[in-house]
Amino acid sequence: MAKSKVAVLKVRPETIIQDMHRLCELAGVKQALDPNATTILKDNISWHFPFPGANTTPWQLEGTILALKEAGFSDQSCVQNKTVVTDAFKGEDLNNYLPILKKYDVPVLYNFKPEDMTWIDYKPRAKMHVLDHIYPQGIQLPDYFFGKNIVHLPTVKCHIYTTTTGAMKNAFGGLLATHRHYTHSWIHRTLVDLLAIQKEIHSGLFAIMDGTTAGNGPGPRTMIPVIKDYMLASADQVAIDAVAAKMMGFDPMKLEYINVAHGDKLGVGDPREIEIVGDDISNESWGFSVGDNAASTVGDFMWFGPMKRFQKLFFHTPLVNAFIFGSEAYHDYYRWPMKDKKTFERWREETQWGKLFAAYRRGDADSVMKMAAASSSVRG
Repeated sequence: MAKSKVAVLKVRPETIIQDMHRLCELAGVKQALDPNATTILKDNISWHFPFPGANTTPWQLEGTILALKEAGFSDQSCVQNKTVVTDAFKGEDLNNYLPILKKYDVPVLYNFKPEDMTWIDYKPRAKMHVLDHIYPQGIQLPDYFFGKNIVHLPTVKCHIYTTTTGAMKNAFGGLLATHRHYTHSWIHRTLVDLLAIQKEIHSGLFAIMDGTTAGNGPGPRTMIPVIKDYMLASADQVAIDAVAAKMMGFDPMKLEYINVAHGDKLGVGDPREIEIVGDDISNESWGFSVGDNAASTVGDFMWFGPMKRFQKLFFHTPLVNAFIFGSEAYHDYYRWPMKDKKTFERWREETQWGKLFAAYRRGDADSVMKMAAASSSVRG
């Protein structure tokens, strides 16, 4: 298989928009997408609360919109989804997306609103690993996604069920409806199936991954934020996930979703076959580890452990509401007020990326970036 290209840049808050222009150019965004098609921006809201490392950052969203416009992709839309534990409306507000989308006249659509899109039956041409067995009544996809480019906007972070998460996992929320928890026992191969489907239905694929603050520990929500100052981009969804995993300190080919996708020739997962352009990351290995929290302990028991055989009883009946309530209570009413809100506030007040986030909230990010750039230039 020919080498895939992943662009990686060390970035700074004061030059992040310019850095993202260069990142997209290095990664070949013009070659990856169809200039005649609408481009969907698929942001990542892993938690509606603005926990650092968990969600698409406002500068990632704004930089992507501007880089795409400069490359000739002006017809853009943003598609949101909800999950059993995240609120799309709260997430796009608390993470400061709405003023950016309004500023650049990018419409927002919701895959759970019938007036925005309809879920239709789809029979993939590629042989599925698991989705046809998980959904024996048929696979359904949102009709709006067909024939359009998609740009995924994940972050560099760990995940309690897939070890790492990134571009491939970002398709999960958009392409599967709220019953996607059915897939958790087969999550790795589900992601591979979804990538095969994306290659069939989209006119172009691209990913821009934010590692300015990376997430160590039991992600995708309850993590330890670590400032790393990196951004990644690629047209190869497997390769960008592999490079991010390697930077975090994991062996990408030991992660099932990357290994299987590589074997299926859906992308390149072996770092030896990936061309890194931009900055030298040969010494980047951060020693991240996933660990456990209450949610992962329950999930391991129910989805991967001795209770797996009772999934239909627990997750395909009204009993699933008890697990949804438990997850919401743990994350929103225990973790956020007791612990994670304080972590967010420290990050916002003590780090440069946190201060930029606060500037987006106030609506003066442009002036803050200009002042920081001028200050850097004087110091230089």
